Amino acid sequence: MNYNRPELLDRLAAEYVLGTLRGRARRRFEQLLRQLPAARTAVAAWEGRLAKLAASVPAQAPPARVWEAIDARIQPRRSTAPAAAAAAPKRTWLADWFKPALGFALGAVLTVGIVRLAPDTLVSLEQLAQRQQALPQSYVGLLTDANNVPHVLVSSTRHGTRVTVKSLRPWQVPAGKVAQVWALPRDAQGKDLPPIPLGVALPAAPPGSTQFDMPASSEALLANVPRLAVSIEDAPARPGQAPSAFVFSGFCVKLW
Repeated sequence: MNYNRPELLDRLAAEYVLGTLRGRARRRFEQLLRQLPAARTAVAAWEGRLAKLAASVPAQAPPARVWEAIDARIQPRRSTAPAAAAAAPKRTWLADWFKPALGFALGAVLTVGIVRLAPDTLVSLEQLAQRQQALPQSYVGLLTDANNVPHVLVSSTRHGTRVTVKSLRPWQVPAGKVAQVWALPRDAQGKDLPPIPLGVALPAAPPGSTQFDMPASSEALLANVPRLAVSIEDAPARPGQAPSAFVFSGFCVKLW
């Protein structure tokens, strides 16, 4: 991986400071911090941005039971008496906020705070693409009707699980039905394989879009998929289910 790309370092630094960079990826980044000054600079920049958020929130000492629970999870055999919490080393505000034991709730509060207090620190994928003058690596399908008229644009980033369905023309789903999006894969010999249900799409007023999440990443599901399609079903399709007649279909291409 080329860590000399500023946008990659910035994204990794943001995830590292926020605490969402976990496991092996976090250990690799910590090793990179010891070797690459640019990585340390990116982390310092994100810590400085988040310091604004910390300064705006009144300091609160967590109750002793919080540290007892953390100690119990880290070292189950260690005593969880209040004295263990009292003997715990002093934490910085950053460690207090991003302890894994505090979990999802703190992450949600932090995200809302950043959006309100420092919205310029968050860069959307679209803004990043505009800044770099390049499209992100994605799978994209332009789906047309039986008359070859484009109706929807289906896209997902290469390693993401979220699919965006952009409506190019008005279309409707009958009451009590769903618009099922399918991947139409082929094997290495070019033989068609059974369709794979990806998720349920919803119409939007053009040029609006809606989204749904797939059960796996685009790379895992779409790497050998030359075409996408949409059918109208009574309910979301299950794996192995045969689709009804397709109302939209089109090529699935890789943008990289």
